[in-house]
Parts: sequence; C-alpha cells; structure tokens
Amino acid sequence: MNRPDIVLILADDLGFSDLGCYGGELNTPTLDRLGREGVRMSQFYNTARCSPSRASLLTGLHPHQTGIGVLTRPDLPRGYPGNLSESSATVAEHLSEAGWRTWLSGKWHLSGDVSAPSGSWPTRRGFQKFFGTLAGCSSYFDPQTLTRGEDPAPDARRSEFYYTDAISDEAVGWIRDLEAEGSDDPFFLYLAYTAPHWPLHAQPEIIANNSGKFDAGWDSLRAERLERMVSEGIIDEGSELSTRDPSQPAWQDAEDQKWQARRMEAYAAQVESMDRGIGRVLQAMADAGRLENALVIFLADNGASAEELPIGDLASFAQKDAVLRSGTRDGHDIRAGNRADIDPGPEDTYASYGVPWANLSNTPLRRYKRWVHEGGISTPFIAHWPAGQLATGSVVTTAHQLVDVLPTILTVAGITPDSDAEGSSMLASLRGEDLESDRTLFWEHIGNAAIRRGRWKLVKDFPSDWELYDIDADRSELHDRATEQPELVTELTAAWQTWANRVGVIPWDRMLDDYAVEGKSAQQAEE
Repeated sequence: MNRPDIVLILADDLGFSDLGCYGGELNTPTLDRLGREGVRMSQFYNTARCSPSRASLLTGLHPHQTGIGVLTRPDLPRGYPGNLSESSATVAEHLSEAGWRTWLSGKWHLSGDVSAPSGSWPTRRGFQKFFGTLAGCSSYFDPQTLTRGEDPAPDARRSEFYYTDAISDEAVGWIRDLEAEGSDDPFFLYLAYTAPHWPLHAQPEIIANNSGKFDAGWDSLRAERLERMVSEGIIDEGSELSTRDPSQPAWQDAEDQKWQARRMEAYAAQVESMDRGIGRVLQAMADAGRLENALVIFLADNGASAEELPIGDLASFAQKDAVLRSGTRDGHDIRAGNRADIDPGPEDTYASYGVPWANLSNTPLRRYKRWVHEGGISTPFIAHWPAGQLATGSVVTTAHQLVDVLPTILTVAGITPDSDAEGSSMLASLRGEDLESDRTLFWEHIGNAAIRRGRWKLVKDFPSDWELYDIDADRSELHDRATEQPELVTELTAAWQTWANRVGVIPWDRMLDDYAVEGKSAQQAEE
C-alpha cells in the first residue's frame, strides 16, 4: 500500500454532543457521514483547555512536559515557560523527516511570542507550509496575528474574508497544487479551526439556516440529545442526564428567549461553516484520488466553553484581541459582551453563547472547558480511513486520550514510536480490537486533577476534595463513591501524585501564591 495521507482536524471549544453523529441537532452532514462511515470513539479525552491540548496532541506528551502547563504565558523562573519546548518533537517533524509534505492551516497558539519567529513557531516545528493565526481567540473577520509562512498575511483586508472559510480554502489550494505537480508524495495536513470558539461571528445566511432550531430551549433539547446519543451508541441506555447547571434558570423562566436562541443559532452557524469547509477539503482529496488511502481524524481541544463575555472588566478583556480596541475594518466600534441588545454574528459584535448553551453542548455531562470532569475533557473523536481496515460504522468504547494520537499517526505512517512515549497506538482499537484495559489516564489543569483506571475515575476541582466515580455506570458523574471506597481513593491519589511529579506538574496553590506576591489575581494566573 502507498504511504497514506493524514489529515488531523481540530475544532475549538466544540461540545461533546454537538455533532449530529454524536446526538446533536446541528447541521454537520460532512462530519456525520465521516463518523458513521468510519469509527467513532465514545470515551476519548482531551486536556480541558486550548494550548495544553494542542501541545499534547502534536507531541504525544502530557502538556506539562512540553512547556505549556497553562497557556502561552511565560511564568519563569518558577512557572511554566509558556512555549512549546524545542525538545518536544511534533508529529510534523517526525513525518517531514520521513518524506511527508507537512501543512498547517489554522490556529497554532503554542508560542509565547507571536511577534517574531522563534523555535516555537510552526514553521520551525516541522510544518513546511503555514497559514493561520499564532494567537488564541480572535475575530473571524479580522483575525489578529494572521500569518502566511513567517510573514503577516493581508487576507483579512478583503471584504468577503471569513476565517473559517479561509482555513478550509487554503488547504484546498495546497491539495490542488500538489495534484498539479503530479506528485505522489504523501501529505500531513493539520487543519486547526478556531470554530466555534467565541466571538460568535457567523455569516448571516448560515445563521438563517438555523433559525428557530433552538426555540424549544435548553431543557427540552438536552433531553432530546440524550435520547439520540443512546440511539447512536455514544451513551449507554439508562444513562442519567446531569441536572441543569444550577446557575441557570429553567428555559420557561429565562428572559429574552429570542436573544438566547440567537446565541445558539450563531454558534451552530460557526460549526456549520466548519463542516462545509471540511467537506470542500475532502472533496479536493477525492478529486485528486487521495481520499481512499487517507486517515482523517477529527476531534476537539476541550469541552464546550461556558465563558460569559466580557471576562473580567471590559478594559482588561480588550487586551485579548486587537479588534476590541481598533474596531471593525470599516471603522465601527465593537459592541462587546453578552447583552440582549446585541444579536451576535456580525463583525461589530463580540459575544459568547455562555453557560446554558454550553450545558446543552456537553449533554449529558457535567462541567465545561477548564475542568477535568467529563464535560471538560470528553470530545467527539472520528477516524476515517477506507483503505485502513478500520471497524467501519462502529463506536469504540475503550478510553484513550491525546497522548495516543501521535503514536497512532506514526504507526499508520510506518514509523516506530519512541519506546518511552507517553501514549500508545489506537490502531488496534480502531480496527475493532476493543478490549477492556486497566491502563491509567491522567489530567491536571489549573489545579483541577483527575486519574482514570478502568471504570474508576478520581477527580477534583481545585481546591476541593477528591471525588470517585464509576464511569461505566455513571458517565455523568452524579454519584460520588469516594466514602465507599477509601482504599481505592488512597491508591489512585498516590498514583496521580507519582505521575504529577514525573511530568512536572507545578502545584497550583504555589503558582497562586507567586501571583499574589506580584499583586495579581487568581484569574490572571489562569489566563
């Protein structure tokens, strides 16, 4: 068999149940087809937050080992460097050395300095072509740090520019260029969307496609999603729906329902645009005769985001994105924040869909992005490879996490992973050898911590006590078993601490103390 092309697609802040093939009501026909014709995983885990997940995904290491313990903020000498370590080889470095063309279209967010090329820029980490943004959140109409290669890209000056579409179209162009060359070199494409991360920027005609879809409200829609998740085989029959987030009203009591529904319509439009773009990329591959022998992987970097905007005061929040200070491309002020007088979608708005809709996106789970309860770390995971002898149409229930992606890709490419790799190849699972395993999985982010071994998961929110859940029977983490299993709690706590010491987890209370000495808040430490 010829060496396969490999496409790694990452969504930003997508909820566990948003895709149609995972129970959602969003318009995602491309990903639904990919999932139902390929393999879906029901218990694949990310690392709760953007930069740490990206670092782990690309290197096969836990984020603390890569220098990205929180985000891309340098906290030396006592904290994390905030840069992707040059000693952490990326999948692009491995594949480029083995003869693959290596391309990144989309978001990087692994460099502390986004103003000058450095050893942590994608062009210095194995990617031969790069178009996208170096920073985290950004406007979809005028994204900050938009770069081609190592030079600023003026693309957003075009009136029709929309970042999600640009990410897709750039990749399509690369595939067509390779076809025009007549080259049979395999390629690795990392397609890293910012959708559906806030701000809720979407094209009006696609928002209109979703008009009325969410008028029934979050309570009814959560119950309906759970039913579809069971029918899709993503969640076991009899699984419980977690209670509505206690900070939110019942839908029937919610104010400004039309505006609330509009928030979710804009979010759904962002996802629909991403799905359409993925469809164009796959069609370009099919046109070139390259789809049959291509491994396509899709996943998200963390659970749904419950962040309400602005985060903190507006003046400090405005430092996150230059457009909040400079205005729109045609000189209008930005209307920032989640208010009923601001319908999200247009370029002059800057909003998020907030807690109640994130609660829907993560159905039936608890918590969100930043936490390591199931809602923060569970992601849809799709693998599609027609020539790869995958267990077509199946749902794999074995638990895996981000450190397993790089060994899987290297195995598919015929490259032997390092013997000391943190993860292991998932290819056997994807081919239907879905055996039960007592392998231990670990997480830590801003003091929130978890360990899973077999059916048991020990988890805590900083600075609370450990909780213990039987995930096989209680995926929504509703029944804490810690007091019933004190010996297991002790055993798993010790195993987590051994792991934390080994990979370089910095105690979060120590980092908070350091920030307090500098006169900074806990929120500043998290950002």
